[in-house]
Amino acid sequence: MTSQSFLSFRQQLATSAAIAALLLGALVLAGCDQKQQRQAGESEPAKPVTEEKDQYMAAPDAAAPATTAMGRGMPYAPPPPMLAPAPEIRDKFPDAKPNPVKLVSEEPVSTFSADVDTASYSVVRKFLNDGALPPGDAVRIEEMVNYFDYSYPLPEHRAQPFRPTVQVYQTPWNPDTQIVHIGIKGFDIARAERPAANLVFLLDVSGSMDEPNKLPLVKKAMRLLVNELGPNDRVSIVVYAGAAGMVLEPTSGGDKSKILAALDNLSAGGSTAGAEGIRQAYQLARASFMKNGVNRVILATDGDFNVGITDPNQLEDFVARERESGVSLSVLGFGMGNYNDALMQKLAQKGNGNAAYIDTINEGRKVLVEQIGGTLFTIAKDVKFQIEFNPARVSEYRLIGYETRLLNREDFNNDKVDAGDIGAGHAVTALYEIVPVGSNGHLMDPLRYRAATPVQPGNATGEIAFLRLRYKLPNEDQSRLIERPVTERDLQDLARANDDLRFAVAVAGFGQLLRNDPYMKNFGYAQVAGLANGARGTDPFGYRAEFVQLVRLAEALPAMPSLEQGGVGGAP
Repeated sequence: MTSQSFLSFRQQLATSAAIAALLLGALVLAGCDQKQQRQAGESEPAKPVTEEKDQYMAAPDAAAPATTAMGRGMPYAPPPPMLAPAPEIRDKFPDAKPNPVKLVSEEPVSTFSADVDTASYSVVRKFLNDGALPPGDAVRIEEMVNYFDYSYPLPEHRAQPFRPTVQVYQTPWNPDTQIVHIGIKGFDIARAERPAANLVFLLDVSGSMDEPNKLPLVKKAMRLLVNELGPNDRVSIVVYAGAAGMVLEPTSGGDKSKILAALDNLSAGGSTAGAEGIRQAYQLARASFMKNGVNRVILATDGDFNVGITDPNQLEDFVARERESGVSLSVLGFGMGNYNDALMQKLAQKGNGNAAYIDTINEGRKVLVEQIGGTLFTIAKDVKFQIEFNPARVSEYRLIGYETRLLNREDFNNDKVDAGDIGAGHAVTALYEIVPVGSNGHLMDPLRYRAATPVQPGNATGEIAFLRLRYKLPNEDQSRLIERPVTERDLQDLARANDDLRFAVAVAGFGQLLRNDPYMKNFGYAQVAGLANGARGTDPFGYRAEFVQLVRLAEALPAMPSLEQGGVGGAP
C-alpha cells in the first residue's frame, strides 16, 4: 500500500467513527426524553371518558384510550367534530321593503289596492308560539291589522257596499306626526240570504303534507266548512301529489256523510304536481258552474309545487286567465319548513280570492265558519284607494303596510287593472302617518332652489286630504266612485278615540317593531301592549286578548335567534 492510499483510508475511517458517535448520542438523548414523558404521563391521571365526550361532542372513537403513533400512552387532542349541516329551510315570503316617506310637494297622490288577506298574522303567531320572532318579510302590517274585526259604520243600502270612515289623531310613537285612519266595512249576508255555492276543494296530499299540522289539519278544517253548507251547495274534491285526480264528483252539500268520507280517506305521499291539480279543479268548477251562485276553488297546501308548472309567473298567468270564467281562487296555507307564502299570496291576488294561514283548528273555525261570508261571498271587486294630500296642510306622509298592493296613479281610473275584492262583512283598514306643515317631525329638508307656493282650490283651505275609492259590484265591469274630503272635523284626540281606532294603530305599531322599521322612536312592545290592552273592548272570541299576550311574548324574545332561521329573529 502506498503512502497516499494509506492516508485516504485513515480519513474514511475517521469520518465513519464520527458518524457513529453522532448516531449514538442521538439515541441516548431520545431514550432520556421518552423516559421523562412516561413519568409525566404516569403522574397525571387520565381524564374521564365522559368529560372527553362533553368537550368534543362524542367523536366516534372517544371511548378508546388515546395513543401515539408509536403505541405509547401519550395523550393528544382529537380533531374537532364535524358539525352536521343545518336543516334546509325553504319558507318563502315576499321581499317587500317598508314604504318610504314621500314629500307632498313632489308626490301628493298615493294609490293602492284593498287587501283582506289575514295570512301574515297567523304566520307571525305561529313563529311567536314556537318561541321565535318571525322573519321581517313574513310581517305584512295590513294583514295583521285587517285580521281583526272593527265596527265601522255600514252603508245605508247595498247598492253601495261600504262607506269610508276617516279619523285623524296623534301618532302614538311620534308626538310630531299624525295618523290618517281610513276604514271601510262591507255589509254582511244573513245565512238564509246566501247564494248557492259551487266549491271545489283542491287538496295537496303530497309527501310534504305528511305532518300533523298539514294534511290532518286540512281535513279537520274542511270538515268544519262542510258542516256549514246546505243542500243547494255543491262540493267536489280534487287532490294532487305526483299526479292529480278527482276523488269526489260534484256532491250536494246535504250529503255530508259522503263528503266527509272522501276527506277521511285522504293520505299523504309523493311529489307535488300542484299546477296540474289547479287545472283540473278549474275544469271541474266550470263544468258545475252556477250562474247566480258562488263558484270558487279552495286550495289547501303548503305551496311546495315541484312537479309540472313550477314557474310562479306561469302559474299566476294561468290563474289570472281562469278568473275571467267567473271562478275565483282562495288559498289556505298550512305548515312550516317549506311554506311558500310568496306564491300563495300571488295566486290569491290573481285569482280574485283571499289568502289565510291555518295554524290551529281554531283558526280554521274563524276563517271557514265564523267568517264564511267574507271568505266565500264577494260583495265588491277591484277595490282601490287613492288619497291626495293638501301640500298646504301636510308636508310628508308614508303608507303603513300595503307594500305588495301599491298601484300607479293612473291605475286608479283604469278598470282593466285588477285590484282586491271584499267579501261580506269584511273590514279594511289603511293607516297613513303624516307630518303637518310646521311640525318638527319632518325627515327631509326642503329643496334649496324650489320656493313655489302651491295653488289651492278655493274650498280646500280646511282640507287635510281628499279620499277616493273605486269598486265594482260583483256582476258589473264598470267601476263606481266614492269621494270624501278629510277635514279638520275629522281630527280627534287619541285618548278619546274609540277602541277600534286605538287597537288598530297598536297592531300597526307591533308590526313595525317586528320588522325593525326605523320610525318607532321610543315606542316599544310594552307601549304596544298597554295601548292594545286598554282598547280590547268587547272581545267575544278572545282575539284581542290573545294579541296582547303575543306582544308580551315578543317582548321576551328579542335576544333569541329566529327559530331554525339563519339570522336573528325579527331581522329582515
